Amino acid sequence: MQIPSVLRDLGIDEARAWSIPMTTRFRRITERDGLLLHGPAGWAEFSPFWDYDAAESATWLRAALADATTERPAPLRAEVPVNVTIPVVPPMLAHRLARVGGATTAKVKVADPGVSIAEDASRLEAVRDAMGPAARLRIDANAAWTREEALTALPVLDRAAGGLEYAEQPCAALEDLAAVRRALDIPIAADESVRRAEDPLRVVRAEAADLLVIKVQPLGGVQRCLELVEQAGLPVVVSSALESSVGLSAGIALAAALAELPYACGLGTAPLLTGDLVAPPLHAGGGMLPVGRRDPAPELLERHAAGPELTARWQERLTACTDRL
Repeated sequence: MQIPSVLRDLGIDEARAWSIPMTTRFRRITERDGLLLHGPAGWAEFSPFWDYDAAESATWLRAALADATTERPAPLRAEVPVNVTIPVVPPMLAHRLARVGGATTAKVKVADPGVSIAEDASRLEAVRDAMGPAARLRIDANAAWTREEALTALPVLDRAAGGLEYAEQPCAALEDLAAVRRALDIPIAADESVRRAEDPLRVVRAEAADLLVIKVQPLGGVQRCLELVEQAGLPVVVSSALESSVGLSAGIALAAALAELPYACGLGTAPLLTGDLVAPPLHAGGGMLPVGRRDPAPELLERHAAGPELTARWQERLTACTDRL
């Protein structure tokens, strides 16, 4: 792949496009793809979703460039706790997935199009049954509900879960998020209101969330995330953007560098991919993931190399995002 001259000037000497099918439909996609960039500090991932335009995706590129060209901050811990992520699947499968990796916290996806509140409740009940009364259960609606829908759904799902740790981004609009937070005794986490906002701290000033979900790529890199956490003054959950283990290791680096880590991280998403670029992939053991850079294996880069058409799309995207920097 041709590397733009401005990136070569930064020390980027290799770019590889990849594509890996998902184990199940997640975030309404069935395949994950992206670029790996190599620079003086090692390999980094650039993998914005395809519904993001060049202006928004340029922040993801800025994160990858920072990770490929500068050393990560010194870790304060050798491993980080993670939740198990449960897609929108039938209760029996949710029950089985909840036991994978030894996590004591589960993040359960809800509010997919065409899926009823009753179905979401059944999935939560199955996860609670699998993990026991001491486990923490959180849900993620991906901003799918209106204010009224959230106010109806959340009490039902809270009962089904036997108590929710928090509800992530139930509504898109800040005023709706704030209204739901005031109306219900369920902690509210902001995700899209942080990572897709021109001003990530506006949600804090609006008092629309009890905690923030922080993702390295959408927010411009590990160091930028550390600055945002300090400015926000709220607890945070470090989460993934469905990266390969190369990208996940950057999220783990952020979590490892935080002074406080009160919540399990949403970084245990590698099992949602049918393969990976790293051997072994970052799959949790005992609910924990180790800290450290993860370099791709050459044979896995070949196995999961994107085809010519997809590679050309990533070439165009890399050029367009570079022009935005």
